[in-house]
Amino acid sequence: MSYSSPSKLLTMITVLVMLAMSMTMVQGQGTRVGFYSSTCPRVESIVQSTVKSHFQSDQTLAAGLLRLHFHDCFVQGCDGSILIDGSNTEKNAVANGGLRGFEVIDDAKKQIEAVCPGVVSCADILALAARDAVVLSNGGSWAVPTGRRDGRVSSASDVNNFPSPSDSIDVQKQKFADKGLTTQHLVTLVGGHTIGTTACFFFSDRLYNFNGTGRPDPSIDPTFLPQLKSLCPNRVGGLNRVALDNGSEKSFDNSWFSNLRSGRGILKSDQLLWTDNSTNTFVQRFLGVRGLLGLTFSVEFGKSMVKMSNIGVKTGSDGEIRKICSAFK
Repeated sequence: MSYSSPSKLLTMITVLVMLAMSMTMVQGQGTRVGFYSSTCPRVESIVQSTVKSHFQSDQTLAAGLLRLHFHDCFVQGCDGSILIDGSNTEKNAVANGGLRGFEVIDDAKKQIEAVCPGVVSCADILALAARDAVVLSNGGSWAVPTGRRDGRVSSASDVNNFPSPSDSIDVQKQKFADKGLTTQHLVTLVGGHTIGTTACFFFSDRLYNFNGTGRPDPSIDPTFLPQLKSLCPNRVGGLNRVALDNGSEKSFDNSWFSNLRSGRGILKSDQLLWTDNSTNTFVQRFLGVRGLLGLTFSVEFGKSMVKMSNIGVKTGSDGEIRKICSAFK
């Protein structure tokens, strides 16, 4: 290849640099797919085999790992701060009660440290594990940009604006927008509720005293209500667990959206996605409703996870690479 003048050469170099920068920005804020290809080429296979091993013993860990990553990213960014032990850390905040999967991340970290000491962050392990958990639940896969570093701050007091089951659609949209996520991202990511369960106390008011009326939420399918009441007896069944995706809680599919359409969403915040016009359109597109441009849930979920997993990431010299995931270096 030859160039007729230095100015053309400079222009070409500038274009190439800008293209490279844009590719990095597309993949993440300083993260990129294959970040460890030369420094720890086995990292993804180790995480994958570790998640699979734990999953074979307990399939409910898939939802736990996905939720763990979500809760990490929404506080202090995706920096592994949710993994830190301590009475006043994020892990022990009220809003993070019931989080599971910490032992999976610790196990993967221990194995990775044995072959690549001081190289791979806990934040990256968590991002990879969330993807692998979805795949093991029959969901789609996606390329995970890596290169995050671990944060040095984890405080329970920072967990004060996390999305809640009682949030209105406007509040949900604002909380997601504050993290740079759109309404489509909101509907897609909450679709992760296609796997996993929730405790009855998060939604029992919908069954017995909706908005203080002393009656059930009228948006609940009346043929479904007796089943929910049997699973969550009034005043005594608060800790009982109910599948968030009725009939398909272990399979990562779009049946959760079908349940919303049928009035079988479990959490108030979930069912509102069907009744609000601004979010209903996306639910219908995932359902392939005629007349609307369809969306493929598995594809869009991967895209949304890449977007979410780059919230407030620490890269370069920011943060640290922990030796163990539960304690600062």
